[in-house]
Amino acid sequence: MTQEEMMEQVMTDYGNEVLYLCYTYVKEWNLAEDLAQDVFLKAYEKADTFKGEAKLKTWLYKIAANHCRDYIKSAHYRYSMVTHKIQMYIKGTSSSVEEIAVYREEKNKLYRHIFKLPLKYREVIFLYYYEELTLQEISDTLNANLSTIKSRLTKARLLLKDAIKGGK
Repeated sequence: MTQEEMMEQVMTDYGNEVLYLCYTYVKEWNLAEDLAQDVFLKAYEKADTFKGEAKLKTWLYKIAANHCRDYIKSAHYRYSMVTHKIQMYIKGTSSSVEEIAVYREEKNKLYRHIFKLPLKYREVIFLYYYEELTLQEISDTLNANLSTIKSRLTKARLLLKDAIKGGK
């Protein structure tokens, strides 16, 4: 398999996941798409450095997380206005329009609370619950101690619980 074929397969397998990860950092779909493209370009350029010591998915997430953090630290990001709107289209399984509307509202409310969290908690929540990475994989991806990841996840859960109970 050529390097181009390999990258095409990687983009097919992990494209959406990388896009969603980028979105959790910047909260804007168009910007997340640009960042995800950059991530795959970086992965292509660094494909020869992948030694197989970690999972390919973890390696790719590490590139994505680092790239997004670098972008957030950049002057361009700090001085630009970013739209913080999430649009989720959820296919409901119930027959009632009211039930679907309530489900969507509750899910959107949860997303709003998640996106209000500081980045260090938001990224752990996303990687753990939405990408279903283990705590060790998250630790490897974010270059943080396992105990730090555990405490961030615990704190994020508490912050979400308080926000939801408080109706903020």
